[in-house]
Amino acid sequence: MKIILLVVGKTDHPLYTQAVEDYRKRVLRYLPFEIAVIPDLRNRRNLSESQQKEKEGELILKSLEADDYCVLLDEKGKEYSSENFAAYVEGKMHTVRKRLVFVVGGPYGFAEEVYAASADRVSLSRMTFSHQMIRLLFAEQLYRALTILHNEPYHHR
Repeated sequence: MKIILLVVGKTDHPLYTQAVEDYRKRVLRYLPFEIAVIPDLRNRRNLSESQQKEKEGELILKSLEADDYCVLLDEKGKEYSSENFAAYVEGKMHTVRKRLVFVVGGPYGFAEEVYAASADRVSLSRMTFSHQMIRLLFAEQLYRALTILHNEPYHHR
């Protein structure tokens, strides 16, 4: 199984870029992990919120493969403790055949078509974070989950 973090828009702050890359490399010790970036929309200032969500949604759906297990990182998703998220990832490692895709949407969230195409929703917090910060939080939590599953000392119980 391969895990993909599919994100809308590039990360433009070098501190986030470096930190996300550090965790991406750490995760690679355990399993294949890739971050796929959907480019920012052009002329998005001329688009309404719903038009932006719709266009981003089309790009998200084009990025998914037919047998992907798609999980939206969404504020209305299920919240997990780090241990429970590790168990969630472990369960998916046994049931997902090819790609487990976690998706970070654009600034206005997801189009209804993306919600319909997803298999699950996960919330990293009830708080709101920038889309750049969510990438880092997710990468760190994925790494933490894998260290929990391998009984390594990164996570303190």
